[in-house]
Amino acid sequence: MPQPMDELIPTRATLIERLKNWQDQSSWQDFFDTYWKLIHNVARKGGLTETEAQDVVQETMISVAKHMPNFKYDPAIGSFKAWLLNMTRWRMTDQLRKRGPLAVHDLSRADESPSGGAAPGTLTPEQLIDQTSHNLEALWNAEWEQNLLDAAVAKVKRRLDPQKYQIFDLYANKAWTPARVAATFGIPVNQVYLIKHRVTELIKTEVKRLESEMI
Repeated sequence: MPQPMDELIPTRATLIERLKNWQDQSSWQDFFDTYWKLIHNVARKGGLTETEAQDVVQETMISVAKHMPNFKYDPAIGSFKAWLLNMTRWRMTDQLRKRGPLAVHDLSRADESPSGGAAPGTLTPEQLIDQTSHNLEALWNAEWEQNLLDAAVAKVKRRLDPQKYQIFDLYANKAWTPARVAATFGIPVNQVYLIKHRVTELIKTEVKRLESEMI
């Protein structure tokens, strides 16, 4: 399912517009549910601790809230995806700065071939983020794509009969044999195949629907 990397998470124009109203708790919850895991995973895989990653999520959301009233989406200037990445990158830099100069070497492990000659422990947070920016963008792209799939699966799961999703999950994700799944639920083996096919198609359809909502 190859798609341009800027087309991997539903960034709905209507949702962004609603976020301009700080009192719209439903829209902000929708935004948080869509993006918190992406930001958290990038922060953790970028070298931050769990506590630091949680702070990055919180502070990024606060920054988005502060900027949103005046935010105008213009694809000619740049994508929302890139804007959110920059917001996250800056909050990661803030966390590194709080560590002090002797602790910033942790994030340098994201790049085994530093371009500069300075020892990792002597790098400033800004230099370290710049040094690993290519890897950070690649990580962001990968997490962005996974987040779309996770969102599609979650939406399909909420609409399905719980037993049907469990049958699909055991066969498709847990690697149970069709015969074992059929015996466990007391259904014919061909029913297991049919459920897997139908749920897979539902997920594919949901991914396409989410993609169609992107700006």
